[in-house]
This record gives sequence, C-alpha cells and structure tokens, in this order.
Amino acid sequence: MNLSNTNLKEAPAFAAGPARDSRFDVKERWAECPNLPHTHPDRNLEFFHRQMNEEINGMENAARNLADFPDAEWSVRMSIARQAADEARHVLMFRRILESRGGWLGRYPVLNFQYRIISKIDNLVGRLAVQNRTFEAEGVDAVEPEIQKAREAGDSELADLFEAQLADEIGHVRFANEYIAQASKSNPLNVMRIGRALNQASEAFLWVMGQEAIDSVRYTTNERGRLEAGFSPEEVRFAAANRDSRKKDART
Repeated sequence: MNLSNTNLKEAPAFAAGPARDSRFDVKERWAECPNLPHTHPDRNLEFFHRQMNEEINGMENAARNLADFPDAEWSVRMSIARQAADEARHVLMFRRILESRGGWLGRYPVLNFQYRIISKIDNLVGRLAVQNRTFEAEGVDAVEPEIQKAREAGDSELADLFEAQLADEIGHVRFANEYIAQASKSNPLNVMRIGRALNQASEAFLWVMGQEAIDSVRYTTNERGRLEAGFSPEEVRFAAANRDSRKKDART
C-alpha cells in the first residue's frame, strides 16, 4: 500500500461501520486510542482487546464478501468461507487470553477501519487485494517477531496463539494471491480495479492512522512467510525495500 505524507484534513469516503453493542467505545482514528507505550503494564491487554476487534472485522469482511458476491467462483467462495471460520477462531483466541489475564470486553476503545475501508470497495478482486494481500500480509510480517518475543519471555501460551494466527494468515494471503493472479489474467480490467482499490484504501488508512502511527512500525518484512503466501521473490524484495525506505523517511 502506497502511504504518502499528505496531510489529509477531510475524511475520505468510508462505508458505514459494523454494529457494536454498548460495551464498545468505537473511535475513528488511531490518535483517539490509548496507544500505550511498550513499557506500560497494560500494553498487552490493550493489544489483545484491539486485536480481538480487528479479527472481528476480518470475520465480518469475509462474511460480507460471501454475501455481496454470490456469483464468484466456488473455489474462492470456499476459501473465503474458511477464512471467516479462521477469523472467528482468532476472535475467541484473543478474547480468551484477554479475559484470562485480567481484561474484559469494552475495557479499551476499538477501531473498525478495516471493515469501513474494505466494504466500501465494490468488487471482490479489489477487496481481496486490500484485505488479504495488504492488511493480512502486513500481519504476516508483524506476527513473526511477536512469536520470538513470547518464546524468549517463556510465554508459551501467547507464542502458540501467534503461531496459529500466522499459519492461518499465510493461507489467507496465498488464496488471495492465486485468485488475484487468475482474475487479472482472465480480465485485464481487474488490474485497474485493484489499483483503484489500493489507492482508495491507502488514502483512508492514512487518514485513520496518521503518519505518526505508520512511522512507529518496528517490524521487518517476513520474507519466508511472504514467499509461502504466494508472493514472488521480486514482490518480497520490493516490500522489504519499501519498508526500509519508510523507516529512513521517519528518521529524517
């Protein structure tokens, strides 16, 4: 996703947010959330809570794809249905660890930007390019160092959770990469749909997160994970170079 340094004063177009009950305090932008420092004692609980809601967004997006595109090929619909089930399992995993360690539903604010960005896209190939090939691919990068950190801390429960999540996300990215390649080959118009969806999502993501949040990303590119997920070696090198470039920009 191409994230520029443009200061967007007005919100770009978003879809309406998903339903949440009164326990949840829904925010619109990253800066409105606690964003606790890594040294804060509640940092992990806030992360579990926010991640749980992001997994709910992933489940809701997959379900919307099934409902909105009933004529899509059976194979991709099956993959999307499996993704919905995986995301539901992730929700339960994060809720379980949140509550077992002293947290509860609604303790921290949540963002629903993934749902609002993706459900605004009006075609399946564009949605999968943003949700799976972009957001979930970033997850493939982000989860790997968390597994190592949890293992080093002796937290096997958390490490096992992250390993299960990583395996699922690699599968989600892989089926999307395969579908996108096939759809682009069979109809070149899909390349334009993908580009339009990525540009739309990039603008919306920057408005939600702000440059501060984007510059604070610390993880590197999980090259092995991305290759397993169906990215070409050239695409993996480009992703790594792009992340290095963003880090250099953040330091200057």
